[in-house]
Formats: sequence, structure tokens, C-alpha cells
Amino acid sequence: MEVAATASINVEDDVDNYSSAKLVKTLERNGITAGDIKKLQEAGFYTVEAVAFAPKKHLISIKGISEAKADKLLQEASKLVRMGFRTATEIHQIRANIVYVTTGSKELDNLLGGGIETGSITEIFGEFRSGKSQLCHTLAVNCQLPVSMGGAEGRCLYIDTENGFRPERLTAVAERYKINGDSVLDNVACARAYNTDHQTQLVIQASAMMTEARYALLIIDSATSLYRSDYCGRGELGERQQHLGRFLRILLRIADEHGVAVVITNQVVAQVDGAASMFGGDTKKPIGGHILAHSSTTRLYLRKGRGETRICKIYDSPCLPENEATFAICADGISDVKE
Repeated sequence: MEVAATASINVEDDVDNYSSAKLVKTLERNGITAGDIKKLQEAGFYTVEAVAFAPKKHLISIKGISEAKADKLLQEASKLVRMGFRTATEIHQIRANIVYVTTGSKELDNLLGGGIETGSITEIFGEFRSGKSQLCHTLAVNCQLPVSMGGAEGRCLYIDTENGFRPERLTAVAERYKINGDSVLDNVACARAYNTDHQTQLVIQASAMMTEARYALLIIDSATSLYRSDYCGRGELGERQQHLGRFLRILLRIADEHGVAVVITNQVVAQVDGAASMFGGDTKKPIGGHILAHSSTTRLYLRKGRGETRICKIYDSPCLPENEATFAICADGISDVKE
């Protein structure tokens, strides 16, 4: 059973067949030259939405794009992208059609209101062996399933920063759903990131790939590990946070433009001062500070339980109540705890 067939984009079409975004070459009809569009694509702007959402200074920084051209680009892009107010009724109708990707555990799906939400960023943080990467591997397969089975009928892009990606885990999950393992592997594209600049470039490349085939999920495991090694000490903290902020802005843009689920994993650090340590509370907190906290739509805290059991807590969410659920890490991926 092939879940997401190989697809190629029709060069005659100006609408992205694989997401709600409009291809940047649509601007040719609005008086933008093919040369300027090529410059935009080389700078990572593949959709009209990417241009419309960009600050003017980012467009001017592209070689060959003057201030006058930037003004023209923003003016024409804003004509094609709705950027004003909507009624709450319209937004409610849009959210009613959001697709959720199953985690593989019914109890965990219930905690999340149906699963991992598309069109937003979900952050998963916890200690090592808390199940972060195992959940990512399971989602990479589950996103390919039909909507009726809790999937999103799309491919997965996986950016690996810690050399933790293992295709064998994907085939094990595929066997659970009795789908073709080779097809599942073909529908997952993985890249290893070696530094924070490379990580950012891979995300820009991922945005381009989403205009060429239907993707449902982008995973970065882990989004913060390279920042801990590339930027050391308090002297580089400001620079680190600025770079991380730009990276997260790109992720938000991708989630908005293409409607994919963005899942990032995060590490924790021990908090050795304050009331938590004094009164025996949980002394672990996610790294990344306020920039990461404000960029993530939903934040999930994973911790170890007994044996293969893990506990997931809603750490922060705009609509989900603070609650917990237990799940298990099995040979065939994430599932419910067996009594």
C-alpha cells in the first residue's frame, strides 16, 4: 500500500498543488521580472506568502533587489495574500478543518485534542531517553496515513542534528499498520545538520521541497543542540538568541504557508537555584529561553515512567488544559500502555 505517491509539480501552474501557498512566479503576472523572481528563489523565497510576510529590510538585503524593487514586491505580494483582519467565525471555520496527526497512542491523542496539530509548531522537550526521538520516528510514519486512520496523507522532512535518525524504526512502525515499508522510507527525506547556519539553510531548502510534493510534517530533532555547541557562555547569549529567533521565524512561516505540522525537540537544563530546588519540585526547564517559548504553539514535557512507560504533560498551550497522559515506547513505535 503506497500512502503518498511520488508527485511532480506542473510548471504551467502558478498555484502550489501541494499546499495552500502560491508560487512566487505568480508575481510575474503582476509586473515582476523573471530575473527578480529567480533572485527571490535563490534567497529562499519560494512562495508569494514568503515575500508578503518578509520585513522590507530582508528583501533589500538580497543582492540585486533595490529599495524601490522591495516596495514593488511587497505591494504586489500583498494584493495576492490576505493579511488583514478576519472575523472570529472565519477563523473558527478554518480551525474546524485542521488535520491532526496521530501519535500512535489514543490516550496521548486525547490529551492533545486529536494528535499533533498541522499548521503550527509543537515543541517536545525532556531528558535523554524520555521518548522525544521515538515519538518523532512514529510521527514520520503516521503523517503518511490516510486521514481516516489519523494521518495527513503527506510526506515527512526530518532534520537530524544528533545523528539519531534510524530508518529501521520507521519500517517497524510501518509493519504495525501493515503498509509497505519501502514506500514509507521513500516518503521520508532526512538531512543531517552540522551547525546552526546549516540547520537554517536546510529549513529554507525544506520550504522549497514543499512546493514540489505534498508534505505534512517537518521534524527538527533537536532544534537547540547545535546552538548549545556553536554559542558558548553568556558573552554569546545575545547572538545565539537572535540566530535562534530568525530560525524559529522561518519555521513559523513554513507552518503558515504550507499548513504542515512542525515538530521540534528540545533539551532541558537543570535549574539549581530558586524555589523548585528548595522545595523538591521539578528542577528541569527547557533551554532556548523566552524566544523559543513564544514561538512554540504547544509545548509538551516528556519524562520517564516505569520501564517503557513515559508521561507527557501539557506544559503550555493556547487551548489545551494543563494535564498529563501516559504512553509506552514499543518495538512498533508509540502506543498505549498495556495493563
